[in-house]
Amino acid sequence: MKDFLKYTLATVVGLILASIIFTVISIISIAGMVASESAGSPVEKNSILRIKLQGELVDRAGEGSPMEFLNRGEQTIIGLDQALDALKKAATNDKVKGIYLEAGSFAAYPADLQELRRALAEFKESGKWVVAYGDQYSRGAYYLCSVADEIILNPIGAIDWSGMSSQPMFYTGLMKKVGVRMQVFKVGTYKSAVEPFVNTEMSEANREQTKSYLSSMWNCMLRDVAASRKLDVAVLNTLADSTTVFCEAQVLVDNKLTDKLGYMSDVKEALRQRLELDEDDDLTFTTLADVAASDDLGKKVDEEVAVYYAYGEINDAPEMGFSQEHQITTQATIKDLQELRKDDDVKAVVIRVNSPGGSAFASEQIWHEVQLLRAEKPVVVSMGGVAASGGYYISCGANEIWAEPMTLTGSIGIFGMIPDASELLTDKLGLSFDVVKTNALSDFGAMGRPFNATETALLQGHINRGYELFTGRVAGGRGLEQDSVKVIAEGRVWTGEQAQKIGLVDKLGNLDDAIASAAKLAELEDYTVGSYPAPEPWYMGLLDKSADDYMQGKIRAALGEFYPAVSLVRRIGKMDPVQARLPFDPNIK
Repeated sequence: MKDFLKYTLATVVGLILASIIFTVISIISIAGMVASESAGSPVEKNSILRIKLQGELVDRAGEGSPMEFLNRGEQTIIGLDQALDALKKAATNDKVKGIYLEAGSFAAYPADLQELRRALAEFKESGKWVVAYGDQYSRGAYYLCSVADEIILNPIGAIDWSGMSSQPMFYTGLMKKVGVRMQVFKVGTYKSAVEPFVNTEMSEANREQTKSYLSSMWNCMLRDVAASRKLDVAVLNTLADSTTVFCEAQVLVDNKLTDKLGYMSDVKEALRQRLELDEDDDLTFTTLADVAASDDLGKKVDEEVAVYYAYGEINDAPEMGFSQEHQITTQATIKDLQELRKDDDVKAVVIRVNSPGGSAFASEQIWHEVQLLRAEKPVVVSMGGVAASGGYYISCGANEIWAEPMTLTGSIGIFGMIPDASELLTDKLGLSFDVVKTNALSDFGAMGRPFNATETALLQGHINRGYELFTGRVAGGRGLEQDSVKVIAEGRVWTGEQAQKIGLVDKLGNLDDAIASAAKLAELEDYTVGSYPAPEPWYMGLLDKSADDYMQGKIRAALGEFYPAVSLVRRIGKMDPVQARLPFDPNIK
């Protein structure tokens, strides 16, 4: 019997070890395949740069798993950094003759679309052409494609040019049904992140600010498209009112939203004509990744302007579980900025901020590190799609702040949300609680009861002090009186165009403009641009993410339409109780 147990145990241990070894070998093999794929293919002569506008535009390329297609189907992810680099190189690469944009449903912040669109326009200045085709153009995809020399639409296709809207979801009714009430502490009339948990509709202040920033962004889009398509802004607005997605395709041609109708075969023929190819000649396409990986003939010098990418929610520590998106975490960001501060070759730093904010405590720690960096070398902030609340907090102390006209920024305010589940626990689940304590507040935050008057006052005082600190940081960084900052703060969201007029942003421009300005502040003429931090390989969290994806899928299937609300409440429960951030889901369309 003893030998039987010994051999059985040995077999089990052997199987476990074999499984571990097999898993490690599999990961290494996949990583090897990814490495070989990432090397890219050389750009051939007479190539067309094909950009498929389907899926999502993110800040940086190369962080996703190569197996994403199993979950995402046809969806693709475009890294804005890679796209901008590729477009610059394509403009001067003789092998790249033009760009073919294949439109579809494309998700991105309006400001990021604006930056990519400007890069396409600069590509055209090289004398090369841009052709766009789509079966269905989403608003974002059409905004990009409107810069093309020729826009082709499928004869039974559609263009969604219907304006912009924001449709936030409110969870108050659902929370009431399950017996949970959100206890809210905030400063800022316009600080609307708490509203979905205490209201059933927008407050008037929130409605006012939302209408203001949507109108600002929409007007930017109207001006850009009108200029490219040689149309009047009023005509474009009238077309938006008519719901173009249901128009006959010929109506869109007649109104100059598209140049002509055609099928894919017609598009290929149009591309052949631009390349002066025969009907039987094959078209040669290249990708953003391949062009970005092509040789950079620029002169390398020791002096460097570092671009540090800070994007995602701001958290004290990495948030595990439901969220697998990129985050700005305190210790990692501080460590990275310290290394840039100590690097003698780095003469200036551009912090590329794309964040809705997050933990107020973490934002303060990162702000402090930015001040230490600024004391030794110029620091310029380039705002992406959103740099608001905590995202603005970490930006406000820079030497200069640049933003796109459609960047969402500001939202200078603080709030806290702590669930009161006493009704769920006691009335619905039948639980009861008792306490023995040595001091008046020893049971602060105890389960089974809401906050009392004393505790509520203490928490609100804590939030008030956080707001004073936040507005003080902005006042110091922007050279303004704190009282004047409070007038434009109150948690209000502004676009970059609006923020420049009230002193929260210095200049309107893209990342390249911010880099050039940083070099000028550092008195550099020849310099190299470096990107930081290095993206973490996708396979580092493969096993944990796979397990999480499995559990998340089961929970999603069980909860159905209630899943977003439950997952959001779960995230809130794990967050720092004091937040400086935009609404969790403004649902801008």
